[in-house]
Amino acid sequence: MTIRTGIIGLGKAGMLRLRISRVMDNVDVLAVADSSKRRLQVAKRLGVKELYNNYNELLRSADVDAVIISLPNFLHKESIVAATEADKHIFIEKPLARTSVECKEVMRLAEKRGIKLMAGHNYRFLGCVKKVKSIYEKGMIGDVELSTFELVYDGFSPTLEPTPMPEWYFDVEKIGGWLLDAGYHLIDLFQWFFGDAEVLYAHLGSRFHLPYEDHAIIVLGSKNGTAKGVLNVGWFSKLTFPQFNFRVILHGTAGFISTDQFVPRNLYIHAAKEGIKNVLRRALGIEIRPLTYTYFYSSYAEELRHFFTCIENDSTPIVTAQDAFRVIRTIEEIYSMHNGS
Repeated sequence: MTIRTGIIGLGKAGMLRLRISRVMDNVDVLAVADSSKRRLQVAKRLGVKELYNNYNELLRSADVDAVIISLPNFLHKESIVAATEADKHIFIEKPLARTSVECKEVMRLAEKRGIKLMAGHNYRFLGCVKKVKSIYEKGMIGDVELSTFELVYDGFSPTLEPTPMPEWYFDVEKIGGWLLDAGYHLIDLFQWFFGDAEVLYAHLGSRFHLPYEDHAIIVLGSKNGTAKGVLNVGWFSKLTFPQFNFRVILHGTAGFISTDQFVPRNLYIHAAKEGIKNVLRRALGIEIRPLTYTYFYSSYAEELRHFFTCIENDSTPIVTAQDAFRVIRTIEEIYSMHNGS
């Protein structure tokens, strides 16, 4: 089965999704939509045949089965509604929407029309995270009492191809707050491990005096158990690729475990090995594994592969719309606590 796909939005994330999807055996990137003629021409050079400057025109194509939406946060709700009404399966960059009210609206519509709706929670697809989750679920470290989730990076150059940040990224009404960026992933991981969370403490700070926070310390507690988690998140640190300041540490009654134990010791050697493997895969006519040389960024490819597999097999994505809604609800609780302090 070949899944005919359209990509809406060709910014940093959209271009990354395009490059990943076009090398997947069961995916045909048939169409793209973007307001930039330059970006559309890039897509054309990559082999995309249908080019649109208005995504509603793309959605009217009966040839498109699914769409990847990579638009700014403030356009998520309206684009999901439009894609759902066009009966397209939807992969959307996180967040699902800016508010829990918006999330509920798109969730109801997608469920009513039988649309697969998956948000991009790529940290769940990191090899080191999956390994820690598996070991935890097997009970090998006992009951977790304390945990740490950390992600600190350079927010002004968050991708493999650094470009100027768009204006909407500095508009709090359009982005919805910075916790919807990196903080979102850590909250999702805590809730993926331990279920619904309550906010025990929240400190939000702005080193760069932006109209919203650029770092935070959050303490969450599991509503379903005893686990507590400290989330350290920020985008103020100047890091050079392939450095990546991310980790999950679980402290249980029978031991502890950290994602650092499962990350390649030397990312340069890892990159060289994976590059050679992909050259051999291409020579043998086997589907290459996009971005595996980066280790951390390969999760973007893994989550897309999962999304397309769910369409192919008519199965439920590991990341549900309800999961995305829970993250937004927790972020709203954090903002409420911070503003009330």
